[in-house]
Amino acid sequence: MQIAKTEAEWQARASAFLKLKMKEAGVTYAGLRERLKTQGFDETEASITMKLKRGTFAATFLLACLAALEIDAIQLRDISAE
Repeated sequence: MQIAKTEAEWQARASAFLKLKMKEAGVTYAGLRERLKTQGFDETEASITMKLKRGTFAATFLLACLAALEIDAIQLRDISAE
């Protein structure tokens, strides 16, 4: 397993991971927005899109997205792998 070496790599990989999980769950940005409401987040579709495009978001946002997508566990290698 090759670990990301820069912050930019971690950002890109975290964003790609969330996008993949959304796709696997069949959840759109609008759908994620609705699901995040149940996690106490009041995001717009545009703000979610920009966060995932930039790859910059708080750990709390990542955790809320995982909960909203009903992902119980992740392996670090799932995010850090090339």
